[in-house]
Amino acid sequence: MAEPTERSGQRRLRPAPLVFEPAEATADPEHFFDLESIEDPKELLARATELTLAFRAATDRAVEFQAVAAAQLADPKRFDRLTAADVAERAAWTEDYARKMIEFGRDLIRAEGLPAED
Repeated sequence: MAEPTERSGQRRLRPAPLVFEPAEATADPEHFFDLESIEDPKELLARATELTLAFRAATDRAVEFQAVAAAQLADPKRFDRLTAADVAERAAWTEDYARKMIEFGRDLIRAEGLPAED
């Protein structure tokens, strides 16, 4: 199962390790992290829950990276900075969502003491 970790005073879930599947296994649309082979419902529920938590944690972390990148690209100190519309187009977001992600990224950068630019 996912394990809690500390980061910036907030309790976060660390994803359970995901086992990468061989290419031949992923070619079968019914194959998903070997869940289809688990017969015991208790074990199936435990592993499926573990994967769900891991994917949620991975999604949250990826969104944070998106926000930081958006904020860096829109940084007014950059000579080649992008507008919120440009960021939205690159990320397939609406312009309003891009503005929110840029602000979220700026908050993350300030909280972590990360450089605003690459």
